[in-house]
Amino acid sequence: MKKLVPFLAACLLLVLSSYVRPMAGYQVGDKAADFKLKNVDGKLVSLADNKTAKGYIVVFTCNTCPYAQAYESRIIALHQKYASQGYPVVAINPNDPALAPGDSFAAMQAQAKSKKYPFPYLLDETQQVAQSYGATRTPHLYVLTRQGTGNEFKVSYIGAIDDNSEDATRVKTKYVENAMTEILAGKPATTGSTKAIGCSIKWRKA
Repeated sequence: MKKLVPFLAACLLLVLSSYVRPMAGYQVGDKAADFKLKNVDGKLVSLADNKTAKGYIVVFTCNTCPYAQAYESRIIALHQKYASQGYPVVAINPNDPALAPGDSFAAMQAQAKSKKYPFPYLLDETQQVAQSYGATRTPHLYVLTRQGTGNEFKVSYIGAIDDNSEDATRVKTKYVENAMTEILAGKPATTGSTKAIGCSIKWRKA
């Protein structure tokens, strides 16, 4: 029996590990790899497409998470504030629709149309982009800054949008806006990373 316990524990660990993706991901200062994902309009979108962008505000989000829903208007506001300054929002849904049917591509299309999203809303069907970035939550935000005139982007901020997921009127610290003020001034963000608060990404079962 004593020999059986370690074996059963090892089996349980193996089973659990198949449902959890190891998250290394990017750190501030890392180069972010480009991607090509399907937008709700059916077209493929990559970072390299917009030659005039100084960078991007990449947000891993979804339809169904209450935190993502609470931040939806604030994500739209970020695009409205910073797209004209060269940093448009790109939203990416990483959830497996088999586990979250409300995050299917058709549901994404309906949500984008209903809320009149002014930015791309992309499907990370293989979940490889979320894994490479190290995203764990919805929403989970990454500010990318273009390096020179090419198509290389550096990670300048990672984490939460602000410090109050429940009530936008009670926000005390706007993490992304503070970071963007410094980034637009050519300086590194004083607070380069914060803890993303949201729902766990619904990873495809192995």
